Amino acid sequence: MKKTLVLLLGLTLSLLNTQCTQAQTYADFSGVAAKTIDGVVHIRTEQTRLTPLYQSFFGFIINQGVQRQVYSAYGSGVIISADGYIVTNNHVVQDAERISVTLNDRRVLPAKLVGNDPATDLAVIKIEATGLKPIPFGNSDSARVGQPVLAIGNPFNLTSTVTAGIISAKARNMGIIDNTSSGDTPLEAFIQTDAAVNPGNSGGALVDGNARLIGIVTAIASPDGYYNGYSFAIPSSIARKVSYDLKEYGHVQRAYLGVNVVELTSDRARKMGLSEVRGVLIARAPMGGAAAKAGLREGDLIMAIGENTVNSYAEMMEEAGRYYPGDRVVVTYLRDNQVQTASLTLQNAKGTTELIRTK
Repeated sequence: MKKTLVLLLGLTLSLLNTQCTQAQTYADFSGVAAKTIDGVVHIRTEQTRLTPLYQSFFGFIINQGVQRQVYSAYGSGVIISADGYIVTNNHVVQDAERISVTLNDRRVLPAKLVGNDPATDLAVIKIEATGLKPIPFGNSDSARVGQPVLAIGNPFNLTSTVTAGIISAKARNMGIIDNTSSGDTPLEAFIQTDAAVNPGNSGGALVDGNARLIGIVTAIASPDGYYNGYSFAIPSSIARKVSYDLKEYGHVQRAYLGVNVVELTSDRARKMGLSEVRGVLIARAPMGGAAAKAGLREGDLIMAIGENTVNSYAEMMEEAGRYYPGDRVVVTYLRDNQVQTASLTLQNAKGTTELIRTK
């Protein structure tokens, strides 16, 4: 018995020593945190709601007027310019009557809404300030599964909070953006991480080891509203374009390939004589659309847009989402087991190549 206890204790000590050794090799993110925490803000919004007041009088319900109630909501935001432009989630500021921003140095400033885009759940707000410390955009395309990242938010109106994790997956389509009002197709291609975040982190920053912004934290996967292992961020490839468009045009310029697609299954791939599941299958290419004009048709398998491969609807939408109407892009596709390319002139939702301005 004593020998067994010694062996178990020795194993435990060995494991502890191994863990200590491994801990010494972990990346030190203190420098990254120091460079980025001042670029994340706390956002508070207020909205007034009118609630009817009723009173029962001898069995009759009498309307006594309305009661004005002020509701507050909270979130985070990321400074993207030294002169006060901030990107956050649309759901943080949607329908807000008043917006205030608390900087990491505790200054509180009023903010105005520059523009919002429900289809990507992004919005841009502006404070009147100079000399701020923006977080520069990074390249979410080059981010890899397993790569360490930091999630930075200001959920409690104290100072910015930093958590660490890794990228668990890319191009996740979770079906969580409800965009029935605007008519635009929701664009979801989330970066999934295991960095711990809570609801107040919405609109905060996901940064890489070079202190670059590669995502805007948006959602968590949780049955009770609190962190339960996974969080999701809008990739910077989308956030950069949307924030620029909202600042420049007041409207997001969307470019469309002009196709309806279905994702490839192993059974469908086998019937097509493919040895692997890759690409997205064109189910319909309406006449007059960019794809049809370039010669693509139903049954073609889109494999790449530009230089980037696409293997899911989310990846295709992410790639298309970085272009403008009128841009020309090369699409690589498979037809009759032959790899071909076509040059598409992308269109807007109206089937033209014009840019739309609302400011």
